Amino acid sequence: MTTNPNDQVHIRDLSFQLLYSEAMVRERVNALGAALTETHKNLNPLFISILSGAFVFASDLIRAFDGDCEIGFVKLSSYKGTRSSGDVQTVMGLEKDLKGRHIVVVEDIVDTGRTLHFFHNHLQEQGPASITTVAFLRKPSAIEFPVPVEYVGFDIENKFVVGYGLDYDGLGRNIPGVYQLIEE
Repeated sequence: MTTNPNDQVHIRDLSFQLLYSEAMVRERVNALGAALTETHKNLNPLFISILSGAFVFASDLIRAFDGDCEIGFVKLSSYKGTRSSGDVQTVMGLEKDLKGRHIVVVEDIVDTGRTLHFFHNHLQEQGPASITTVAFLRKPSAIEFPVPVEYVGFDIENKFVVGYGLDYDGLGRNIPGVYQLIEE
């Protein structure tokens, strides 16, 4: 990965232009944490981060949450390279009892909604008291599966992005801002 002064990053064979700076991301995540504090403060919610992309967002989000909470992780996958494979697979499951719990699902990006739709149905079978979903990014024009997303960091165009936990073939998750693919 290389960066240049024109607010671009280069990962392998692709170039990306700055979409949201680190400061913009931090401000929005803090606002989401404050909103979740209002709705979940005395509920001891279980934040469930969908790995791998949401771990950076989840880490910052729970620090912005002012109240007792727990965190768990689940690994679901549907991406290969820059495209969704269309097949959701559970790679690593959650090992906590969800019955009667207030769940906050933390997702990095909602594009087709396939992964979140699959996971939301799985969670409902576990009998939680409530399920709230927060997504860092959402691509409204790409949604194929209707999924409830109560809190959204940013709505974006249906273009490939990296940074702040999102990757291109495993690279770029450590970039502090969000960068959009420059299409040639």
